[in-house]
Amino acid sequence: MAQEMGPVPGGELTDQDKLMAALSYPIPIVALIILLVEDMKNRPFQKFHAVQSLAINIVLWVVILITSPFTCGITAVLWFVTLYWAYLAYQGQYFDIPVITNFIKGQGWV
Repeated sequence: MAQEMGPVPGGELTDQDKLMAALSYPIPIVALIILLVEDMKNRPFQKFHAVQSLAINIVLWVVILITSPFTCGITAVLWFVTLYWAYLAYQGQYFDIPVITNFIKGQGWV
């Protein structure tokens, strides 16, 4: 589901970068905090994952809300895929989520 893009370009990746990036996937409010705090927003790794996590969480929650009445809420299990993306971010990796990553790059958000 996610295509790995490899380690951080330019090196210098702190534990806080990895932690905040990872937390932004299952907890979207963390992504908003990253984008509002100037020091965090200026960290490319954190910004990339914050924007990507907000975009994918919006898509996931729209899909969950639309399909839940027909599937008795079973589609809420889709949220658990964010834990995999959080794991990849904590490993210090940039990765592509098909369509979403191309969209946010095309918009110039990252």
